[in-house]
Amino acid sequence: MTPVLTLSWAVPLAGALLLLLIPNRDGRRDAAIRWLALIVSIAAFALTIGLWVWFDQTSGDFQFVERVPWIPAFGIDYYVGLDGISLLLVVLTAFLTPIALLSSWEGIEHKVKEFSVFILALEAAMIGVFVSLDLFLFYVFWDAMLIPMYFLIGVWGYDQRIYAAIKFMLYTMAGSVLMLIAILGLAYLHSEATGSYSFDLLKLYTLQIAPETQRWFFLAFALAFAIKVPLFPFHTWLPDAHVQAPTAGSVILAGVLLKMGTYGLVRFAFPLFPTAAAEFAPWIALLAVIGIIYGALVAMVQPDMKKLVAYSSVSHLGFVVLGICAMNVQGVQGAVYQMLAHGVTTGGLFLIVGMLADRRHTRLISEFGGLKSVMPRLTAAFLIITLASIGMPGLNGFVGEFLIMLGAFRWDPRYVVGAGLGVILSAVYMLWMFQRVYYGEVTHQENEALPDLRPREWAAALPLCAMAIVMGVFPVLFLKPMEPAVRKVVEQVGFSQPVRVDNGREMRNAKFKVQTVKVPPQPSDVRRAVHEIGR
Repeated sequence: MTPVLTLSWAVPLAGALLLLLIPNRDGRRDAAIRWLALIVSIAAFALTIGLWVWFDQTSGDFQFVERVPWIPAFGIDYYVGLDGISLLLVVLTAFLTPIALLSSWEGIEHKVKEFSVFILALEAAMIGVFVSLDLFLFYVFWDAMLIPMYFLIGVWGYDQRIYAAIKFMLYTMAGSVLMLIAILGLAYLHSEATGSYSFDLLKLYTLQIAPETQRWFFLAFALAFAIKVPLFPFHTWLPDAHVQAPTAGSVILAGVLLKMGTYGLVRFAFPLFPTAAAEFAPWIALLAVIGIIYGALVAMVQPDMKKLVAYSSVSHLGFVVLGICAMNVQGVQGAVYQMLAHGVTTGGLFLIVGMLADRRHTRLISEFGGLKSVMPRLTAAFLIITLASIGMPGLNGFVGEFLIMLGAFRWDPRYVVGAGLGVILSAVYMLWMFQRVYYGEVTHQENEALPDLRPREWAAALPLCAMAIVMGVFPVLFLKPMEPAVRKVVEQVGFSQPVRVDNGREMRNAKFKVQTVKVPPQPSDVRRAVHEIGR
């Protein structure tokens, strides 16, 4: 059988290694390097489309599974697989990488070979994260992703790039170390229970872990993923990283890297530790709602377009975390859908802001105005992406937010009030920015001669606009493959589904369900029951 899943991350990695063999000759081979990197990324995207075509959309099991012993003494395997959740994120990663490379065609003028190598290496690591079913392998890809992103920000970023790159690295490493400790703890617990170490995710799902231990392990995983999301109040690295990163780095960072945190919550933190997840879900949801409102309020006062879009990510990803915390089919489906929608729309926003910055060498909103009459095509593209970002019906942002709020309402309606306020505020700051940049009079002479979208820019912007419309009009194309996997995750966690009692009413208290349904009877309970029967 062809190792197609391995090829999905090996092809971009091989492309990166191939680029390293091309000698530098005063930049004269830059065009060939750009084209080779683009062709490799398109080939990787074609592979992921093949995965989608061959994927059995009626099954919630992992498919295209490949397993090879790696370090047998410690139960470590090269173990990869794909379900409906990870499938869509792999396709999103491969979809955005060629667009990121196109966005750098003219903006990156020095060390083009190294830049292209890091972009392809980053793509390989991100895909590896989404397909790993061995926790050790997952951690290798998780940390490998940091290296290319660090250099993309630190070498090709703007004035404060070194500060932003180091801050990004320190925040992510701090959470990763705690997660590594928890991963080793899980392998040790498996050894204590079975006599052998294992990092197999599916085996660890069945491991019986004491509630107190679950709490500590869950916190270690959740903190690592909360930093990556980033969830309030662990978000402070994100605006700096976005503002200082080159356009391609911002597209990848917003489009894919942030989803690794929310994916980690769905795939690892909640299913591995369901009792602890039930206990902490209300508090995480509260932080998510605070992040939704806080991110929107701070975005409203930003003078820099790129920083405004960065804070909008804090707000929008709060919706994703809220849907995950609801842990019902609607909420989790909405969360996964919103991951895809946010990747498309926010990637598009950073792309077009980067186009404006390349033309004017500034991102200040006050430096623009009246661009509608000067750049009508770019204005139309930005309008589509803006409306999608604020959740306009018929575009992709609406579907995810609607499902999240529906799932959250079924779980606890109080959270929906804050989330609804965030929806209103997002429309305020996004439309206000759009009005100041594109409408009114042309206030600066430099804006009068700005060129409209060039063919290369059309090739980058048009797929994002088309995807925003397709996802909004035909959501079933994306909801159908993920639904069986989502149901399986919800059943695995199982703390927010209705519990029937004698009077027929539904008890939806998560903590109550875990304590009364999920926890097996203790020996003392059995003795007490026997004693009562004897009486």
